[in-house]
Amino acid sequence: MKFKTLVSAVAVAGISALALGSVPAMAEEISIGLITKTESNPFFVKMREGAQIEAKKLGVKLRTAAGKAEGDNAGQVTAIENMVAAGVKAILLVATDSKAIVPAVKKARAAGVLVIALDSPLEPQDASDALFATDNLKAGVLIGQYAKGAFGGKPAKIATIDLFPGPAVGQLRHDGFLKGFGATPDQVVCSQDGYGDQAKGQTAMENCLQKNPDINLVYTINEPDAAGAYKALTNAGKKGVMIVSVDGGCEGVKNVQAGIIAATSQQYPLKMAELGVKAGYEWAKNGKKTTGYTYTGVTLITDHPVAGVPSKDTKVGLDLCWGTK
Repeated sequence: MKFKTLVSAVAVAGISALALGSVPAMAEEISIGLITKTESNPFFVKMREGAQIEAKKLGVKLRTAAGKAEGDNAGQVTAIENMVAAGVKAILLVATDSKAIVPAVKKARAAGVLVIALDSPLEPQDASDALFATDNLKAGVLIGQYAKGAFGGKPAKIATIDLFPGPAVGQLRHDGFLKGFGATPDQVVCSQDGYGDQAKGQTAMENCLQKNPDINLVYTINEPDAAGAYKALTNAGKKGVMIVSVDGGCEGVKNVQAGIIAATSQQYPLKMAELGVKAGYEWAKNGKKTTGYTYTGVTLITDHPVAGVPSKDTKVGLDLCWGTK
């Protein structure tokens, strides 16, 4: 009896061991990081939303971080270090300073982390493994061409409300606008940095009006700066000044619809983030590395098209915009 009991016990133990051995080990959770310039800008809110949707779809853990404000490179460096220490397989990065962030990116890549730049390239571009972005130069060219066509040969006195020195995105949009318009140095009567912020954009425009009250064309790095410039112009009693901008957020498109902004070049942060998460997943899951530049699109949005410049109206812009509709 005791022998049978012992045999039965051994048999049960063997079956249990076999059953346990047949259960696969739990798969290691894939973790991907997203680091943006700020938490509050609607562009980055939409980017984070797109990343979260794709991460949930793929069963990926998404870690997010951001600088405290535009220009907070130190905050982004700390975020990269923390994410590498936490074991992320990939980092999606919107760099606040495309040059200063490169040493931190190199360390992350040396640790085996895939680093994908979103929205704008690092300097040099190959400092990241890949880039998912709007062609920011093209975005600037489109609104420059639009302004040139809308002016119809009328003399232009241009103010540019730029970002701040450092980020490639600011320089590319600025250069693109001047190229698209065919602007000569004497036509640009004032250039100020608005930091992509409405209040600072208003101050920048006020400074430009003090320098030259006859400004009749304003380029802004983004639509919050455009809103600030418009307020400064309105407060100064200036009418008929054309403002063109870049981004295509819902608030910006509504300002195009209202005639505050003549045209804006719309880009697509949600698409950038979705593609970035997919690429990070493929690297972590299958060892497939995405490289090079993937263009995520740009569309000129205006309700007053000009000949020779492709555009869509604000109805289309509102269907595709990001932020609060």
